Amino acid sequence: MKFEKIHNKGQARLFQNQYLEMLTKTHPLVIWGMYVPVIIYLLYFSNDRYGFTPLRITLTFIGALLFWTLFEYIAHRFLYHWVSESPRVQKFVYTMHGNHHHYPRDRQRLFLPPVPSLIMASAIFGLMFLVMRENVFMFFPGFILGYLLYGSMHYAIHAWNPPFKWMKPLWRNHHLHHYKDENKGYGVSTTIWDRVFGTMFDLKKEKEDKEKVRDLMFKN
Repeated sequence: MKFEKIHNKGQARLFQNQYLEMLTKTHPLVIWGMYVPVIIYLLYFSNDRYGFTPLRITLTFIGALLFWTLFEYIAHRFLYHWVSESPRVQKFVYTMHGNHHHYPRDRQRLFLPPVPSLIMASAIFGLMFLVMRENVFMFFPGFILGYLLYGSMHYAIHAWNPPFKWMKPLWRNHHLHHYKDENKGYGVSTTIWDRVFGTMFDLKKEKEDKEKVRDLMFKN
């Protein structure tokens, strides 16, 4: 996604209809508030209704968290950066992710807003249920928590400097994805899959451009 100018102020206009446009924006706490009760209830339900043991629930939940990181990488690499000549595909990609590259300081579009989020979550839950049956009630909560952590990490990378030195590579990998090469650095919550699939930046060779990094942050 190449743009003539990367904007450090304002927001992309995604829909002409003001009501649809309003539905494209949200605050992270709104999404956390939506899904935390769902996560808690489904974990309780998986034990109370199906009798899954706490150990099995915990292991499945952790497995789902790990699965999310792979899902995140695949979606970011092949869906959010889908290259096509089709105007419809280009519109879809821009709406889902391209606007973030165009307006990296727009903090209201780092999480999928409530309405499309619920629609997509319901569809994913349905597909998972077809494959896992009752196991989905302990897997889906971990998957959703993975999404919440991913969105929060993405927000943090654009809002603050890394709180710990060991997190610096994750920050730099994402910053370089924005201003150096969008065909690398797809991991946001972790760099594991970038390392596995060879899309990790060589951070020892890449010099940090502090001015460009500042342009990606919410505050100067």
